[in-house]
Amino acid sequence: MAIDMNVFRGFAEQIKMLPQMARPTDCPDNERVKHAKAIFSTKIDASNATQLESCVHCGLCAEACQFYIQTEDPELTPIHKLDLLKRYYRREKAPLRWLHRLIEPDITEADLEATQHLVYESCTECGRCGLVCPMGIDIAAMVHVTREGLAHAGLIPAGLRAVEQEQGSRGTVFGVGPDQLRQAADELRAKGHEVPIDKDKADVLVLTSTIDVLLFKDALEATVKVMNHLGLDWTIHSCAFEGANFGLLSGYSEVQKSASERITSQAIALGARMVIVPECGHAYPALRWAGANAHGAPLPFEVMALSEFLGREVMAGRLQLNPIGADKHVTYHDPCKIGRHGGVFDEPRAVLQALGVDMREMPSNRTANFCCGGGAGLFVMEKAEPMRNAAFDLKRQQVEATGAGSVVTACGSCRINLMAGAGRTQWSTPIESLVELVGANLK
Repeated sequence: MAIDMNVFRGFAEQIKMLPQMARPTDCPDNERVKHAKAIFSTKIDASNATQLESCVHCGLCAEACQFYIQTEDPELTPIHKLDLLKRYYRREKAPLRWLHRLIEPDITEADLEATQHLVYESCTECGRCGLVCPMGIDIAAMVHVTREGLAHAGLIPAGLRAVEQEQGSRGTVFGVGPDQLRQAADELRAKGHEVPIDKDKADVLVLTSTIDVLLFKDALEATVKVMNHLGLDWTIHSCAFEGANFGLLSGYSEVQKSASERITSQAIALGARMVIVPECGHAYPALRWAGANAHGAPLPFEVMALSEFLGREVMAGRLQLNPIGADKHVTYHDPCKIGRHGGVFDEPRAVLQALGVDMREMPSNRTANFCCGGGAGLFVMEKAEPMRNAAFDLKRQQVEATGAGSVVTACGSCRINLMAGAGRTQWSTPIESLVELVGANLK
């Protein structure tokens, strides 16, 4: 399970080059406000309007945000990030909009540009703020609505925009497409693994990610080993294998829909009863919820995160593992989108229990778990580095409080951010993959 650090550093350098690869947007400067308002108008329904009206200014969301905790910058108070959206609502949708138009200025392009840092580079949409809100405001969802408005106004940060444009125009991510997937499959076959690609019919469609094809190759190998070990009728499909959805991360709905529909259409054609998304936090909601909304109908198959699938198979007795032993002390980092948003907490812990390791929970765990700092696309945003570093420093404190010897997680983006932080601070604690531990200890 050792990672080639030269490959990791090369991947990190590739991320730094992304802003230079981004193409200019096709939204003229004088039309940005119009485009943003059009999205806000569509997205602010009765439910969202109620949430925008509900804030009692208690400040609890600030105390829940890892970025505010680390910086104490009032600009980073989560509810403050909705000010632009609230101003649009009050002027255009609120019952007293006639009054607000007299006392509140209209949105300007400068306002859009100022909000970019708040909703992109200073927010991972982790949902911890909404967890503590006494009024039940889903701040993360409202931040995403703001992202959608900025995205259609051509104001996606350059690094994220480059990846979104690549996925939207070529269907690849970091240059990984069908040819690279087949090459990875050939490498696994050379090691003795059966890798079914492009079957006409299959019960299970397994997704992977560019990160696993390029960087965490052991995670892809472990996934293949598990599927074969369980004797499933499964396939990876070269036309629909990428779990990551950079349209969702950027807020650009056209790319989001095309990426998710590619998977949905292929799963339906296969007659699949289940689609398993890889160790990629946002891939889970991108297909399970946003994908269903994009499809316009309930998905005719079950969507499961890989960690969720592993846990259910362990708990059902179908997946049996060789115990590693209690002398291995680990803590588990819950990816925000899989854990806090998706409720997948017991399953990965059932896997760790079956592995017989000494599991030590962080002071803030499960629903209260702190984000890694790289979610919602921050790991590819050049100006988000200070925020990523601040979040890592808090997460490191949480890990060290457990006395664990390693951190296990089920998200490649989390691994990248935690490994980058470890490299920056010379932190020697290993960051491990849940599926890799499973693949190495199949009974």
